[in-house]
Amino acid sequence: MKDHVHCHHCGLENDYCISLVPIFNHLEKPQMDEVMTLIHSKSYKKGEDIYQSGHTSDALYIVRKGRVKIYRLSESGKEQILRILNPGDFTGELALFNESVHDAYASALSDTDICMIKRNDLQNLLLKYPNISMRILSEFSNRLAQSETQTTRFATERVEMRIALFLVESLDTKSESHVVDLPMSKKDLASFLGTTPETISRKLFEFEDAGLIKQITNKKIEIMDVDGLLLI
Repeated sequence: MKDHVHCHHCGLENDYCISLVPIFNHLEKPQMDEVMTLIHSKSYKKGEDIYQSGHTSDALYIVRKGRVKIYRLSESGKEQILRILNPGDFTGELALFNESVHDAYASALSDTDICMIKRNDLQNLLLKYPNISMRILSEFSNRLAQSETQTTRFATERVEMRIALFLVESLDTKSESHVVDLPMSKKDLASFLGTTPETISRKLFEFEDAGLIKQITNKKIEIMDVDGLLLI
């Protein structure tokens, strides 16, 4: 693990980190500058743990570059991915309210840069700028809704529908392209969707045979028929 706190370009990185994050990017420039002085930057290699279940939770972690998976381990050691964090996303927010321990693991899916703000520093910011609190509550609400959707799908949707919905929801709505870049390996995707890598591969080939998708590479899939995919 490499610490960037004393690097000469840290200010630019931290500035970028703040402007990227919805909970901070609405602030005025002087307020952003104040937040920037509180940030510490760290880099993690692919596969490296950012934190582990049971570790003290005392900071907010913001993804500046790369991707992070948040997951739990069952008693048998099986991994269940809870969510994937992309640049601008954050984790560790429960530390804002009380000192606790992490109930999940966070691991870098690729080489990743993280901006961290310690709990005490962030609590002081929330007192000074209550609108940050509103943004965090909004994010909590979104996550709760996503968690409920995922739980419902596990209980009610067939596995092919879970895969189809994931592909469609991964489309970039701002782009005309129907190409999806899978954000994780088939092993991680299987964990996220509650199935096996073999089932993911088999279903993707079935979708391809039906003319619904085209597998360009292992992680790049073109959706040929969005409506058809949602009717499987």
